[in-house]
Amino acid sequence: MRYRTLGSTGTVVSTLCLGTMTFGAETDEAGSFAQLDRFVEAGGTFIDTADVYSTGVSEDIIGRWLRSRPDVRDRLVIATKGRFPMGPGTNDAGLSRVHLTRALDASLRRLGVEAVDLYQAHAWDPLTPLPETLRFFDDAVRAGKIRYAGVSNFTGWQLQKAALLTQHLNLTPIVTLQPQYNLLAREIEFELVPVCENEGIGILPWSPLGGGWLTGKYQRDNTPTGATRLGENPQRGVEAYAGRNAEERTWRVLDAVRQIAGDLGVSMSAVSLAWLAARPAVTSVILGARTTAQLDDNLTAADLVLDAEQMRLLDEVSAPPVGDYPYGAAGVRQRARDLPAGS
Repeated sequence: MRYRTLGSTGTVVSTLCLGTMTFGAETDEAGSFAQLDRFVEAGGTFIDTADVYSTGVSEDIIGRWLRSRPDVRDRLVIATKGRFPMGPGTNDAGLSRVHLTRALDASLRRLGVEAVDLYQAHAWDPLTPLPETLRFFDDAVRAGKIRYAGVSNFTGWQLQKAALLTQHLNLTPIVTLQPQYNLLAREIEFELVPVCENEGIGILPWSPLGGGWLTGKYQRDNTPTGATRLGENPQRGVEAYAGRNAEERTWRVLDAVRQIAGDLGVSMSAVSLAWLAARPAVTSVILGARTTAQLDDNLTAADLVLDAEQMRLLDEVSAPPVGDYPYGAAGVRQRARDLPAGS
């Protein structure tokens, strides 16, 4: 396992993070405990959850696991998130001070911890003024309930606004961004990655295997069936089968990943995760496994480093479609400026 600092902070985390969205839904408690044990055994130190995962059950499971292993808490950095509905009430969702106060206290109870190391806004809230949310984060840090603040699923302008407001108002900074990011979904590189590089914000990619696509389990023009995420629901979310199957770029990426995996004698998952871990501003890649066997496969990426030619090939085949302006060649040239040549 390799380690990096959490964004621009001095806190060190493993470059692979155990995501726990499956806990209590696709993975039962015994399977969840086994994943947590295996991850720590492999040197993992970073665990990510959210109150909305199985409506609190994921946090409950982690809390019971922590209580059954009292020596492990101080070795871990634990992150959770709040924003989505946790009940039918009018203030049971959002990033308001009222909702986040209740949500954070409930997360602390379920996890059985005095403080959450990283507390994240799970998505933008158009109804709550951003300074209200940022002041809540600052107050929670001062109260000792959280140690760092982050956001998830923000767009470029939203993240930049949050970063600048914390500086202008002298509030606790945003140290991480949790976005979708993988070889099939690189659009965050247009705006979000530059903001993160400029502001010292660490990226925590979710869906690093594209909902299973980058494992190589799906075949062209053959709608999946059986006990896989798309087998159970081919229209599932952003990784829906029909849309990605229709894109030639999908199959170019998978062919390249398969070629490199074969050359190295590792899984396609390991290659995809290693590519992502090496991208600019990435702090830790969030794994989302149903089973311990899947987690073991993902953990083979912990020490895998791709060479320059392998990275170049993957960069080339996965480059997202882009017009000439503002992100294409014409826009890049317009923004470029070189120093005058010396004598």
